[in-house]
Amino acid sequence: MRAGKHEQGIAYLALLIAIAVIGVGIAAAGVVWSEASQREKERELLFVGEQFRRAIQQYYESGVLEKKYPPTLDALLQDSRFPATRRYLRRIYRDPMSGTAQWGLLRAPDGGIMGVFSLHDDVVAWKRANFSQQLAGLEGKTRTSEWVFSYVPK
Repeated sequence: MRAGKHEQGIAYLALLIAIAVIGVGIAAAGVVWSEASQREKERELLFVGEQFRRAIQQYYESGVLEKKYPPTLDALLQDSRFPATRRYLRRIYRDPMSGTAQWGLLRAPDGGIMGVFSLHDDVVAWKRANFSQQLAGLEGKTRTSEWVFSYVPK
């Protein structure tokens, strides 16, 4: 009889150890998945931010008599300064960090929009170096909300 209870105790202990090992494995997989998801959101933010920066640049540079920044983000969808429709963006992109179409706006001295940034402030950036030449100003920024995608004429 004692041998049977002893064997049950060992089996129970082995089951507990197996559950603990599986739990540690699942936790590690969750961390890896979370990091991969964060990096993908950062890549998407860099793409979307660059699209906004280019659209703002095209709007600004297309001014015939006077170069001005767009008054709203919607002005990038349809430029009312011209008789024919001009579109610099097809749609207002969603912020991949917050999941909304709400962006922080960097205002120019004339009141127009010269740049955008994510309003989601609590995300620590994984990428802090090796940006493209157009985005070199993002080097060393520790939060994705500090990544400002702006156009400043030369």
